[in-house]
Amino acid sequence: MKIQLTLGLLLAFTFQCSAQDMADSTINAVIRKYGMEQSKVMDIASWMTDVYGPRLTGSPMLDKATDWAVKELNSWGLDNVHTEAWGPFGRGWELQHFEMHANTPVYFPVEAWPKAWSPSTKGTVQGEVIYLDAKTVEDLEHYRGKLKGKFVLTDTLREVGPKFDATAKRYEAEALLDMANAGLPGNNNRRGNRGRGGNADFFQKRNELLYSEKPLALLDRSAKGDQGTIFVQGARAKSGSAYADTAEILPQITLAAEQYNRIFRVLQKGLPVNLSMDLSCSYTNPDGMEHNIIAEIPGTDLKDEVVMFGGHFDSWQAGTGATDNAAGCAVMMEAARILMQTIAETGVRPRRTLRLALWTGEEQGLLGSSGYVESHFAEMDGRKIKAIKPEQGKISAYFNLDNGGGKIRGIYMQGNAAMAPIFRPWIDEFKDLGASTLTLSNTGSTDHIPFDRAGIPGFQFIQDPMDYFARTHHSNMDVYDELIGDDLKQAATVVASFIWHTAQRDELLPRKPLTLDR
Repeated sequence: MKIQLTLGLLLAFTFQCSAQDMADSTINAVIRKYGMEQSKVMDIASWMTDVYGPRLTGSPMLDKATDWAVKELNSWGLDNVHTEAWGPFGRGWELQHFEMHANTPVYFPVEAWPKAWSPSTKGTVQGEVIYLDAKTVEDLEHYRGKLKGKFVLTDTLREVGPKFDATAKRYEAEALLDMANAGLPGNNNRRGNRGRGGNADFFQKRNELLYSEKPLALLDRSAKGDQGTIFVQGARAKSGSAYADTAEILPQITLAAEQYNRIFRVLQKGLPVNLSMDLSCSYTNPDGMEHNIIAEIPGTDLKDEVVMFGGHFDSWQAGTGATDNAAGCAVMMEAARILMQTIAETGVRPRRTLRLALWTGEEQGLLGSSGYVESHFAEMDGRKIKAIKPEQGKISAYFNLDNGGGKIRGIYMQGNAAMAPIFRPWIDEFKDLGASTLTLSNTGSTDHIPFDRAGIPGFQFIQDPMDYFARTHHSNMDVYDELIGDDLKQAATVVASFIWHTAQRDELLPRKPLTLDR
């Protein structure tokens, strides 16, 4: 393999670090003991998933999980454990019962999941299946008056078949080298609205037709997933947000691809398919507000300054929200526990206050972390940063974990080249555990982004991809059994060390230039 580093990165990564950024091997040894040898991370993850999962934003189960986390953090001796409200979010949703059956031409139970915020049926409903085969606005008119009381297929067939290659992967040396060689990224961390382009008018007209006809349910199969894995998220309302109190929503169900294909093929043969379905759910969260979970380990001489770390606590409704993102939250809670044990054993306390945050509303658009940044650090207009608040100058960094259950291989520096000589000695302490890569690359779509937008150093760790996007992310297979204990132990150990070393520096971590949105 040919190894070639770009000149800029070579200089940056080999730049002699200052004395304050040398890794504290004595503290790291204690962190390793509690993180690798006396870990509690899988027990934390089991409580979060097996007992308190899934954790859909606004749901009663999320409230129960929040109560559990607050009690757990208090029992470990953390300070200032509390929840902070954000919102209003809107209504929550809880699934109470669901079943679907094919009755003709042959009977079989249908493997499927309701989309979140779908309404209940009035007991068991039964009807024929029809495929909405329309590609233009003119095609839609052929179905007017024909959809009421029917189950409507909205997707075509999707080919599936045997798997000849493993879906789970770890980063190879070449991929990590490519990350290390990456140059300064562009400004790609601001997620814009993704419309449907030239098809917008068609989809609007199709939506209007469906809501005027009021079929029993809309049926689809996700763009990926097979062999029992169903990727399913939230329902689409007639207009606006599905979790708005006034939203009008039809029942929407995602079927296992193989069963969707079977029904579709039978219809192609000219044979009628009759389905029955019973869907019972409730809308919850009467005050519309949601809450983040906050806990602290107090600092000493620099206690007014803060190092934050966290992950998102909410999940989607299928599975139990294990890799997305009980894994990240369990690691961050475990990192706090490790640091409490390290302080107790060594008698050394962090200079800065360490603040754990477990966010809600991430799956609906980084709502909880954005609400926190707006409350504490910046004046915002949507995602635009209009002004900075004094508290913004007191936070050194925010560290996030939300890329599944794979072990940490390094850290995204989010375009902040000044971090390389600081992070290099910290990450080198964990080469033996597989973590060594620093990349200037950005990574987006999770809770470090609001901090980064507000001019705060916000970082996500590089994790082995495993089969996160292929199998577990937002699917019914996102369960505890997909977690690997050794990977989460390693992650909690690395994270705890980064938090500690950030807290002990004389200065805050260096920042990128901030341009306000005027």
